[in-house]
Amino acid sequence: MPDSLAAGLRLAPEALTHPFAPDQFNFNLTEELEPFRGVLGQERAVEALQFGVAMPRLGYNVFVMGEPGTGRFSFVKRYLKAEAKRLRTPADWVYVNHFDEPREPRALELPPGTASEFIADIGVLIDNLLATFPAAFEHPAYQQKKSAIDRGFNQRYDKALDVIEKLSLEKSVALYRDSNNIAFTPMKDGKALDEAEFALLPEAERERFHADIAALEDRLNEELASLPQWKRESSNQLRQLNEETITLALQPLLAPLSEKYAENAGVCGYLQAMQVNLLKTVVEQLVEAEKVDAQTRKLLEEQYSPSLVVGHHASGGAPVVFESHPTYDNLFGRIEYGNDQGALYTSYRQLRPGALHRANGGFLVLEAEKMLGEPFVWEALKRALHGSKLKMESPLGELGRLATVTLTPQVIPLQVKVIIIGSRQLYYALQDHDSDFQEMFRVLVDFDEEIPLSDDSLEQFAQLLKTRTSEEGMAPLNAAAVARLATYSARLAEHQQRLSARIGDLFQLVSEADFIRQLAGDQVTDAGHIERALKAKATRTGRVSARILDDMLAGIILIDTAGAAVGKCNGLTVLEVGDSAFGVPARISATVYPGTSGIVDIEREVNLGQPIHSKGVMILTGYLGSRYAQEFPLAISASIALEQSYGYVDGDSASLGEVCTLISALSRTPLKQCYAITGSINQFGEVQAVGGVNEKIEGFFRLCEARGLTGEQGVIIPHANVATLMLDERVLQAVRGGLFNVYAVRQVDEALSLLVGQAVGTADEQGLFPEGSVNARVVERLREIAEMDLEEDDHESTKELPVKAARAAEQPKQP
Repeated sequence: MPDSLAAGLRLAPEALTHPFAPDQFNFNLTEELEPFRGVLGQERAVEALQFGVAMPRLGYNVFVMGEPGTGRFSFVKRYLKAEAKRLRTPADWVYVNHFDEPREPRALELPPGTASEFIADIGVLIDNLLATFPAAFEHPAYQQKKSAIDRGFNQRYDKALDVIEKLSLEKSVALYRDSNNIAFTPMKDGKALDEAEFALLPEAERERFHADIAALEDRLNEELASLPQWKRESSNQLRQLNEETITLALQPLLAPLSEKYAENAGVCGYLQAMQVNLLKTVVEQLVEAEKVDAQTRKLLEEQYSPSLVVGHHASGGAPVVFESHPTYDNLFGRIEYGNDQGALYTSYRQLRPGALHRANGGFLVLEAEKMLGEPFVWEALKRALHGSKLKMESPLGELGRLATVTLTPQVIPLQVKVIIIGSRQLYYALQDHDSDFQEMFRVLVDFDEEIPLSDDSLEQFAQLLKTRTSEEGMAPLNAAAVARLATYSARLAEHQQRLSARIGDLFQLVSEADFIRQLAGDQVTDAGHIERALKAKATRTGRVSARILDDMLAGIILIDTAGAAVGKCNGLTVLEVGDSAFGVPARISATVYPGTSGIVDIEREVNLGQPIHSKGVMILTGYLGSRYAQEFPLAISASIALEQSYGYVDGDSASLGEVCTLISALSRTPLKQCYAITGSINQFGEVQAVGGVNEKIEGFFRLCEARGLTGEQGVIIPHANVATLMLDERVLQAVRGGLFNVYAVRQVDEALSLLVGQAVGTADEQGLFPEGSVNARVVERLREIAEMDLEEDDHESTKELPVKAARAAEQPKQP
C-alpha cells in the first residue's frame, strides 16, 4: 500500500485525545470557588422536576429516569427538601376509639403540630379521672342520696312485712326474716315451737297451723308482688344518681378540653362520645373494681388515649419521605396483633402508620426497582393515588388468608406527590404494559448520561468538586487535579466534547485520591494523586484482563501481531467484568466454498450470537451482492466465526473485520496481522461508529507492547469514532514515537487496503475493477462459483431428459 494512502488515514497524536489543561480554570485551589448546588448539565431534567413539583392537579406524579450515578437521587432529595420548606405544613392525624363499633376506629384531623398536645391532654384527663373516681362516690352528699334510695326501698319492703307480721301474730304464728329468707313458725303461749314440740300437738291443731301458715305465705306473696318493680325503681334511681354524680364530676374535667378544641368538630364529637362511654366505664372500672392501680390506668389508656398516625412540627413545611424498603406494610401501615393465651387480638392502639401517612401533604420518594419487586404494592399505590384515599388494611384479607378478627380504620384523605426513581428500561416497560402508569405519572424527568462541554459546564464541574470535597471533609484540589478529573470524565463519556454525567464514579475517584493524599501526608490533592488512584483501581480490577493477556502471550489464545494470513484478521471486543471494562483482541476467520448456503454465522448457529451481531453478519450479504455480484447470482457458501469465543457475542462492531476477512478468503489475498480492526458497516460499505473504542485500542496495544512494538502495528477504527477517542497516555507516547498507529476509515475499501498493503481497486464507470486488483479477484471468484453452480444445474437437467423420455414411452397409447 502506498505510504501516502496510509498517511492519509493515520491519525495524528493530538487527534487521539482531548486533555484538559490547568490553565483552562481560573483558580489555584477549589476552596476558592463558590459551592454548586444544582445538578451538572441537566437543565432539561431540572425544568421538568420543577414543573412536576409545582403542578397541583391529580395525576402529575413524577418519574425520574436515568442511570445510577448521574446525581438524580441526591438532586431530587435536595430540591424537594428546599421546596417543601416553602409549602404549608399538613395536618396531624390520630386514630381514636369508635365506642359504638370498636372494629372501625375513627380518624381525627388536627392542626399541624397539635397531635402530641392532644394526646397529652387526654393523658392528663385520665390522670384526673383516677384522682376523681371513686372519690366522687365517697362524698357525703352522694352517700346521703344513695342511703335515701336504699331507705325508700327498705321502707316499702318493711311496710309489706309489717302487715304480714301483724296477721301472723293474730294466728299465733311468728315471722322470722334474715337477709335472704322469710319464715313462719307456730307459737304457743307466746313461745315459738320447735319441730319436736310441734309434733306433740294434736293433729287438728297441727292442721290448723299448716292452713294458717299457707294462708300467710299467700298473703306474703301478694304483698311482695311489687318487689321486682321496687327493685327496678331503686336501681334506676341509683343509676341516675351515679350518672348525675359522674356527669357532675366530669364537667370540670371535660369542659376545658371542649373549650380548647371547640373549633374542631371531630375532637368535640369524640369528647362527647367519650363522656357517654365514661358513664359505664367509671362504674365498672373505677367504682366496682376491687382496687385502682397502674393496670386500671392502662385499661383507660387502651380505651381513650388517641393513637398517633402522624405529627408534624408546626412550622416544618411539607414532609419529604424516602422509603428505602417499600414493602406493603412500610408504605401503607399495618395492623398489629397481640397474643392472649393463644388468641390474637387487636385494637385501634395497635395501628402502625406507613410512609404514605408520613408523606401525606408532601412528597414520597421511591425506587422503582425495589417497589415493583414487592407484592401488592404497585396496585395498592395506584388505587390510593387514583382515589386520593389512604386505607389501612392487610393485603392478605383480599386473598382470604387472614383468619382472625381485624380492624377497618376510617379512610384518611390522601394528597401526596409521588416521585419514583428508576431506569429507562423500567420506564418504557411500564408505559407499554400498564395503561394506568401514564395517567398517574405524567411528568418525566430525564437525566442524561452526558453533558455538552462548555465554559459554563467546566466551571460548574469545578464548583461541584469543591462542594463535594467540602461536604465530605476532604482536602481541596488544585487546578491540575481538576483538569485530570475533567479528562477522566470525558473518557467516561467517550467523547472529546462532552463530560460524563456519572458523577458517582467521579466522586469515588476523588475519595480514593484523597486517601492516597492522606497517606502521602500532602495538604492538597493534585494530578499525581488522581493518577495513582486510577492505577490502583486498574490493578484491583485487572486480574481477568491480565490473565487473558498472559494466555495470548503464551499462545493459548491465538492472536498474531505480525505476518499475513488468508481469511484471518484481528477483531476487537470489549469485556465487562463487574465495574471494569477492557478491550480484548479476538481472531475473526472466514472460509469460502462452492454451494448455496450463503454466509453462515457460526455464532448464531450455536445460539451464541445475539440479534445485533447476527444483523451485522446478514448485512454482509447485501454488501457483497451490491458490490460484486451485479452480473450473476451470489451463490456461495461461507462461514464466519469469532475464534476462541465461548460466551455470548453481541453488537455489530465486528462486521467491518468480518467483511475484510471474507473478501480475503474469496480473493485468496493475505491480510496483515499487525493490525486490529473494529467498525460496523452498512449495505453500501460505509463504516459506522462503534462503542468502547478506547478500551478496544488499548487492549490491542497492551498485547503489542508486551510482544514488542515494531512501528507497523496499529488499529483501524471508523472515522466517525475520532471524536470519541480519549486514549491512555501510554498509547499516546507510542503513537508520538512512531511505534504504534491509529487509522480512521470511512469505507470498507480503505480498511481493506490497509490490511492488504495495497490499493484494492476502484470501479470505473462500467462498474469494472482494475484487472488483478483484490476487488477484481473477488468478482472473478464469485463468477467462477456461480458458473460452477449453473453447470451443475445444467448437468442435472441433462441427466433427467432420458429418464423423462423413457417414462413417456412406457405410457399406454390411447385407443
